[in-house]
Amino acid sequence: MLVMHYTGMKTGAEAIERLTSEESGVSSHYVVNEDGVVLRLVDEGKRAWHAGASYWRGITDVNSASIGIEIVNPGHEFGYRPFPDDQIAALIRLSSEILKRHDIPRANVVGHSDVAPARKQDPGELFPWDKLARLQLALARPRNPTTDPEWSDGAFLLALERFGYDIEDKLAATVAFQRRWRPTLIDGTIDGECRAILLQLLLDREAGDAR
Repeated sequence: MLVMHYTGMKTGAEAIERLTSEESGVSSHYVVNEDGVVLRLVDEGKRAWHAGASYWRGITDVNSASIGIEIVNPGHEFGYRPFPDDQIAALIRLSSEILKRHDIPRANVVGHSDVAPARKQDPGELFPWDKLARLQLALARPRNPTTDPEWSDGAFLLALERFGYDIEDKLAATVAFQRRWRPTLIDGTIDGECRAILLQLLLDREAGDAR
């Protein structure tokens, strides 16, 4: 899988220093600077320590099955802001190459918050998933889904687990889902729109449209 992060530090230089420090215990395969410069820190054939305690579609050791990209952005703690066009253009080129090399399905291109909903918010609601989706580099958000399956909250969470999320923290899982798939309203409430979006995502996957 391919996991997108933001660095969540005041500057890119601070983030790179931390990611290359033996004492920090964290690393990533790549860093994408705001000016579009890409740094490779760890060879793709080696494990990088970017995901932490995480889960996706039955995989509990995400670090062993993923490539991690850190995208320079101060994040929610230090002044979250939109990602510059040059940065996203570089990320798109890099992601396209990675997906081809490793035959990674679009359904396994995820945010850190998708695989660690109880701990993480990145890359956040400003991340332009739609740009990646238009180039077949990530799943697209369902547009105007109208069929509300009227699941109970428990049934929604089971469907969310079926899609790939860890639902141990129910509120965190719901918020993570909204952050990725309905970023205009992140309130942790399971409503008809959330149910309709999730149903469409599952239907698309079963039809082979969400590989």
